[in-house]
Amino acid sequence: MLTFNKNYFICTILIFLVEVLIALFVNDNFVRPYLGDVLVVILIYCFIKSVFKLPVLTVAVFVLIFSFTIEFLQFQNIVEKLHLEQSRIARTVLGTSFSWIDLLTYIIGIAIVICIEKYWIKKEINAE
Repeated sequence: MLTFNKNYFICTILIFLVEVLIALFVNDNFVRPYLGDVLVVILIYCFIKSVFKLPVLTVAVFVLIFSFTIEFLQFQNIVEKLHLEQSRIARTVLGTSFSWIDLLTYIIGIAIVICIEKYWIKKEINAE
């Protein structure tokens, strides 16, 4: 179950770098709020798959549940309830504003993962 998959790890690093670039240099109404959220679930998925050998659907559902949980904690103002308003890290990791649209972006991200795993990667395996 515990393993190291360099391909998923490389994807994790690349998506993380894209997320950092978005956070540092993009301040718009689409890429940062929506594409960033789509990418974050793909990032979490790739990270988990880089260290655990688990089925695609298991990891995808876990990531979706995890993401929804974080979003609903934002709805509950968890940062304020934990008195972490001054912590930039807590505000960044946990977030501070709930959005129904974020839930949709997480679903889109996981749908992309499942499509890539099912159609693109499976074709590569079958071609070998």
